[in-house]
Amino acid sequence: MSAPMSPKQAMAAVRGVYAELAARPPARACTGVADCCRFRLTGRTPYLTLGEALVAAAAWRAAGRAGLLPAVDGACPFLGGSGRCQIYEGRPFGCRTHFCAAAGGPYPRHEVRAWIQTLEQIDHQLGGHGGVNLPTAVAQAMTVVTRKNRN
Repeated sequence: MSAPMSPKQAMAAVRGVYAELAARPPARACTGVADCCRFRLTGRTPYLTLGEALVAAAAWRAAGRAGLLPAVDGACPFLGGSGRCQIYEGRPFGCRTHFCAAAGGPYPRHEVRAWIQTLEQIDHQLGGHGGVNLPTAVAQAMTVVTRKNRN
């Protein structure tokens, strides 16, 4: 059994996974149209582990935002009016390995399996319960991030 992890340790570990992915990404052809961020349109919502949700919530707070409001049009709550991600550096793993057909579809599972397993292990060490849909996961993580900022 793995030792428990603090939220701060978990966020550092998740950011490490993101850095590894950035250092050796599969070839992509992202057009930046953000269609993959329109969950109602795609019928797909990313699921985040607790560690990923903490990183996203911290990025949202760092951008000066206090709460997370659901998007009226069913889009990602982080998608700004300009059509760009407002937490790009803190975006979840699923968004980094997005399922956007215009960008080439999903990364092959064998190329990301080890990172997914690491994120799941971090989730377990935090006492998480596996992937949770992005809006719910981040809303729950906001309470941890807000509490941490008060202390």
